[in-house]
Amino acid sequence: MILAKEELFAKLAESAPGLTTVVTPNLRLAQELAREFDSAQLARGLTVWNAPDILPFGAFLVRAYEDEFYTGTARMPMLLSPLQEQSLWQQAVEASEWSAGLLSPAQTAAAARDAWNKAHEWRIEGALQSWPGSEDTQAFSQWSRVYSKRTVEGGWIDSARLAGTVADWLKDGASKRPSTLVTYAFDIMPPQLRDFMAACRSAGVDVVTCGPTGVASTPSRIACKSPADELECAANWARARLEAGAGRIGVVVADLALRRNEVQRVFSRVMQPGYNLPGSHKQALPFNISLGAPLADHPLVDAALAVLELAGATAANEMDFARLSRMVRSPFIKGAEAEMATRARLDSALRESAHARLTLPRLLASISMSRVSCPLLAHQLGAVFEYAKHNTPGLKAPHEWVRHFSALLSAAGFAAGRTLDSEEFQTRAKSHDLLAQFAALDGVVPKMGFGTALAHFRRLCADTLFQPARFGKGSETPIQVLGVLESAGLEFDHLWVSGLTDEAWPLAQRPNPFIPAALQRKAGIPEASAETALELDRRITAHWFAAAREVVVSHPQRENDRDLAPSPLIASINATGWDALGVTRVESYRDRLHAERSLETIADGWAPALVTKTPRGGTRILVDQAACPFRAFAKHRLSARPLETPAPGLDAAARGQLLHSLFAGVWGALRSQAGLEQALSEGTLDSVIETAARAAVARVREDRPGRVEQRFAELECERLARLAREWLELERGRTPFEVVAREEKRQLEIGGLSLSGRIDRMDRLEQGGYALIDYKTGRASPNEWLDARPDDPQLPLYAISASEDISAVVFAKVRPREMRFMGLSRDANALPKVKPAQAWDGLLRHWEDALAELGEEFASGDARVDPKRPLKTCEHCGLQPLCRVYERYGVLEEGADESGDAE
Repeated sequence: MILAKEELFAKLAESAPGLTTVVTPNLRLAQELAREFDSAQLARGLTVWNAPDILPFGAFLVRAYEDEFYTGTARMPMLLSPLQEQSLWQQAVEASEWSAGLLSPAQTAAAARDAWNKAHEWRIEGALQSWPGSEDTQAFSQWSRVYSKRTVEGGWIDSARLAGTVADWLKDGASKRPSTLVTYAFDIMPPQLRDFMAACRSAGVDVVTCGPTGVASTPSRIACKSPADELECAANWARARLEAGAGRIGVVVADLALRRNEVQRVFSRVMQPGYNLPGSHKQALPFNISLGAPLADHPLVDAALAVLELAGATAANEMDFARLSRMVRSPFIKGAEAEMATRARLDSALRESAHARLTLPRLLASISMSRVSCPLLAHQLGAVFEYAKHNTPGLKAPHEWVRHFSALLSAAGFAAGRTLDSEEFQTRAKSHDLLAQFAALDGVVPKMGFGTALAHFRRLCADTLFQPARFGKGSETPIQVLGVLESAGLEFDHLWVSGLTDEAWPLAQRPNPFIPAALQRKAGIPEASAETALELDRRITAHWFAAAREVVVSHPQRENDRDLAPSPLIASINATGWDALGVTRVESYRDRLHAERSLETIADGWAPALVTKTPRGGTRILVDQAACPFRAFAKHRLSARPLETPAPGLDAAARGQLLHSLFAGVWGALRSQAGLEQALSEGTLDSVIETAARAAVARVREDRPGRVEQRFAELECERLARLAREWLELERGRTPFEVVAREEKRQLEIGGLSLSGRIDRMDRLEQGGYALIDYKTGRASPNEWLDARPDDPQLPLYAISASEDISAVVFAKVRPREMRFMGLSRDANALPKVKPAQAWDGLLRHWEDALAELGEEFASGDARVDPKRPLKTCEHCGLQPLCRVYERYGVLEEGADESGDAE
């Protein structure tokens, strides 16, 4: 029997509670049908009516099971939750011979569970063991045997077999059943569903079908410039229809799972242009995205997981600083509102001294030594540490770990002292629900350690999609943004279907890899063959055309550098322009400001002149001035610094400091090439190198406390010793020389400035003159000294300022298997492979003029955003948010130099 929707609503209105039940393919359709029924009752002038019994088919089976479980007399099998099923499948996968070759047993187990459900849905589970197939199907056959045996032994039943079990109960006279069971909008009726309905009829239940009414429409096709433009068009169209009074507006996005964040951003901006302005109040927007975000990505749950991870972090499993930073600044740890600004400053301080990965004890030590005090945060984290220290060891059952997790969060004062908003409250409630599900794994999984338990719970949060509900006035969202399959059976006043290119629609065949493809085709599974998949997508397309009076289908014409064509299922519809829809695009704040601009030109590239001749910053001032005047102004006059990001081990600057200290120590002992030869002949060179290496590492450990642990310090000493030995072999090949200056501080006068500097090394050469040497491990080129704005101008500055007769200026490139001198000299053969300059005196005059001009520019207040090489110069500057250079230039990937020059 087939009912029209109006007849269905009349039957629901007349039936006593529980006598008529409507089942749908999914929860969204059940909710929408209930909403339509309520609207129909309001239209009849009613104020009170019985709630209709409308629910997804899966929920109907679970309810039938629970009714029989609590009222039946026979011993019932225990119904497994989805998480319990997943855990059993994962155990079967991990215990098999195939597990060693799997990247993710958890994901494989989830795919195996889907295959198991599909096999039962299409009644082909009996053929899995005998049907020939691939290695994947053989593995699944083995896993399914283990899984099935385990469920039988445990007295359990899963969702895949629940329909057959409930059908048997109905045949045997189950105590509770509806008089009428309505199947609504089932476009596909798999054999399991057909058999269940047949069993219901045999048990005396009146089974009828119903579906959307359908309306006549003339679809429009819009060809948009790009996928981004297509979303903008759809959002503007939805807003226009909403403002015209429409109550049910649908937007289907073909690749919603991949573009959810983009959809959220575009629709938010169109519906409320100022939604993300600082100080704006959070308001409920008139659209809903059907696909939720992983629960683990919600800030409250992310912070809770971070607290638990930190509590269990060990030396072998430390916590990444980026994650720890978010936790420190989280508003959910007690005292956050009182210490909000202070915790931000603490985070900045920790970035300068903390390791890239930390444990809780080391974090507490870093906080106690920090110049920024956060007593409330330290107290809460200390309470977490004390509880974890006395309660973590050993293997525990899931329910015991749930209690442990809750106690750790309580010790942190998690979400205490803060009034949660609606979304945060619902998120916390959902996380509690997941904890309850995790606790229900008792008896299904063995006892486990802290790390395994937390990994299970973290994965559960990551796999659970969640979207907070809206409550109160206006809680029914007029604009629904949906995926392709979620739109099935829904009806709207207006519908826009986007992304219908020939690559995206119709969908390609996608047989389940764990079930033999031939068996799937024989069973008639639509996704198993191109023909049946195409026929299903034709039906879905026909439903869209009948789902609303206005239907718009769209597709992008280009994506990046590729031309795109419309889907063959919509190509017959004549394409119309955007103007034909009669929609005006919502003006963005940016466009409005640009249109209403009243431009005033000011010279913002000049600051007040410097009032002192001895600014702080030393020779780095000229380095930065040559790179970009604004960089020099921001760093050395505004004291602007980018936030540091702790890196594993030592960063480039620290390694450069090590190198300079190493050779300062080596040449402090050797003094000259003759001293080098003497130490080598006497066998004391290794001792000299080792002593210098240890002193260099000790100096860095003193300057950067906590960054270099003892175990890494030894390795660093060995690395430095290897570098020194290889470099000193090169030094032996030089003409005789004497090292007359090491890390020598000097005061330099240039361009009206008096700058402090430090000469890394100066050698007196046998043929006369002196050589200035600077150690480098990264990229460096003497050719860059020849520009009007010389790169790395410290050596040229020392050369023109020194009272000594400077005859060579060189970089010492200290890199394994690439050791060499690079630079310019006055005399031939001054240093190995260093070519003489064409005009040494002219070069010195060029440096003097160029560096004097740089000094005068800085002193006069030059602060122009003028990077010497825009993309390269700006990459590692860190001041881009301040100067906004990114509005003109993009980003390049370049390597870092670890020369680490110090003043």
